Amino acid sequence: MSPEQVADVAEVFRLLGEPNRLRIVLACLEAESTVGEIGGALGLSQSLTSHHLRLLRTARILRAVRHGRHVAYGIDDDHVRDVLGSMVAHLTEPHEPVRNQDHEEETDP
Repeated sequence: MSPEQVADVAEVFRLLGEPNRLRIVLACLEAESTVGEIGGALGLSQSLTSHHLRLLRTARILRAVRHGRHVAYGIDDDHVRDVLGSMVAHLTEPHEPVRNQDHEEETDP
């Protein structure tokens, strides 16, 4: 990857690292939703929700779809859906606890 591409990927992960933005994206995985529906479901003001949506659209994580007078937001494409689905699956699968080797005492056999 070029340095510019690495920077772009890092920016997407930075955007998704903000909890409210991640909650918005996860809400949009299920179905397209309007600003009011998203804000209401997540307990966010309409202006804050709109701000986050603008950033997520600019990064091509979400897309806006006009339905008559209303605009709904959904996942931009299956790549975004796959990455988020894989990350959620990774974090929710059973796993062994991580051992901190820095603090383990060495024992002689």
